[in-house]
Amino acid sequence: MESTNLVNGIVAHWHIWVVSIVLVVAAVIDGWKLKVPNWITFPMIATGWIYSVATGGMEGLGWSLLGTFFGLGLLYGIYMVGGMGAGDVKLLAGIGAWVHAQHTWNIFATTAIVGGIMALLMVAYSGRWKKHFQQFNMLIGEFFEVKDPEALFQRAAERKPRMYLLPYGIPMTIAALGYFAFQGMYF
Repeated sequence: MESTNLVNGIVAHWHIWVVSIVLVVAAVIDGWKLKVPNWITFPMIATGWIYSVATGGMEGLGWSLLGTFFGLGLLYGIYMVGGMGAGDVKLLAGIGAWVHAQHTWNIFATTAIVGGIMALLMVAYSGRWKKHFQQFNMLIGEFFEVKDPEALFQRAAERKPRMYLLPYGIPMTIAALGYFAFQGMYF
């Protein structure tokens, strides 16, 4: 009886399981190569739109598109100053395509906390507090001082080889899986 309820719960929430599996694959690749590839993000976005049309019609597509662009918008500024890679931005857009804006916002906020903790642990491990604090201040300053997005992007590209990079797909996956579990979205 219990296993039947478990299977029924998984079947009823299959879309959350699909998103979770894709996120785990993305996190492993991001941890290994410091990149979330387009062959993961673009199909994730497109299938989220298809799922939303299939389950909610044109209104579902509207919510999915809103979630996609909301996810893009939440991380785009950070990407422009070199705070993360484009794959991380598209990964949050993919989450938004599947679970829409409200859940995307909550996952984004949770990811910021998990990512902040991971970044602090990485800096503590490296022991280079002063260097990383200076880099953080430089990034924040550039974000407010440089008004040209192309100039921000160029500076970020030049700086990237010297940065200590956090594969942001990992905290995003931890945050999303934790959020889905906490919200009872798996069963």
